[in-house]
Amino acid sequence: MDKGRPLTSGRGACGRSSRRIRVAYLITDLEVGGVPLHLYRLVTRLPSERFDARVISLASPGPVGRMLQEAGVPVAGCGARSARDLAALWRLARLLRATSPDVLHALLFHANLAARVVGPLTGISPRRILCEIQTAEIERKWHLKLDNLTCRLCRWEIGNSPSVIEHLRLCAHVPISRLRCEWGAVDVAAIRSAEPIPREALGWPTDRPVILWVGRLDPVKGFEEMLEAFRLVLSSRAAALVLVGEGPYRSQIERLIRAHALENAVLMMGQRSDVFRLLRSADLFLFCSRTEGLPNALLEAMAAGLPIVATNVPGSRDLVRDGQTGLLATARSAREIADRVLALLADPTRAGRMGAAAHRWVRAHADLTELGSRWSQVYEHLCVGC
Repeated sequence: MDKGRPLTSGRGACGRSSRRIRVAYLITDLEVGGVPLHLYRLVTRLPSERFDARVISLASPGPVGRMLQEAGVPVAGCGARSARDLAALWRLARLLRATSPDVLHALLFHANLAARVVGPLTGISPRRILCEIQTAEIERKWHLKLDNLTCRLCRWEIGNSPSVIEHLRLCAHVPISRLRCEWGAVDVAAIRSAEPIPREALGWPTDRPVILWVGRLDPVKGFEEMLEAFRLVLSSRAAALVLVGEGPYRSQIERLIRAHALENAVLMMGQRSDVFRLLRSADLFLFCSRTEGLPNALLEAMAAGLPIVATNVPGSRDLVRDGQTGLLATARSAREIADRVLALLADPTRAGRMGAAAHRWVRAHADLTELGSRWSQVYEHLCVGC
């Protein structure tokens, strides 16, 4: 196929293709987490009559890969065992040559780098390569340097919030002409209509408020300050903290729970398939990340109408407007986090107003019903050359 020719049907400069546009998604892994689940939501909402989508994981297909396959989306894995597994790049090149995608859309740092290096070698024009970043990287500075060195090997570096775009501009020195913001989205209607689960059935206490956290058990999520803040909360009033999710930091979190003598007040529920119902069953959502991009967990909590306390970091502050859709606290400050939690627990009326305002914001700005059409326009723009 001639990669330089637009896939038009002769219906004007922005006409649709006479055949389906082939989109290959490349992601570092398909473990359960915010970015893989974002990819699942996006791929399963692309209009199938206009797009032929497939997914490639640098690692194995993983649990989200199985979800995609069950939805009818072809998934392949490159079997990477580490970031230095060069054999995985050879497998990636073979897959890209076999599928000859019109658009290569990569997500997460290692996949982005692989797309920029391997994609052009297999005949994909850099003008049809998109690299999506969903966090404002603060811990691995070398990621930012490589972003700067390789950003011209793709059409756009896409951030999912204004904070991520600003971070890439200021810290990775990516030219503004190569940056584009595309908000994430969640299924607002499904979350809001989810049926709460009786607390007795969950093993949650019924005589005190329940504070919920959902996500991947990772050091960047700020568990040290979260658990210290919760200990401070308990010194003033009774409450329960529920952690939902799995990840490599689980043993360290369990150690912290024991160190703070919180075994009777913190419940770790592991990975769950009923998160929407759990959100509708809690009283408050707590989010103590040290950095983010556009956290799906926050979007979902807002869609559920939960009052929120979050740290004032990139991504989170794009969503939580302090005093309007929730309360913000300084990152790593256990005392501030505890004070914000206590303030909302002490004033249920104010907390309810913030939860309602958060729901309205997500419904207006980040509803999943618009996700497929927004990205369809991006892909058609690349292929038509508008």
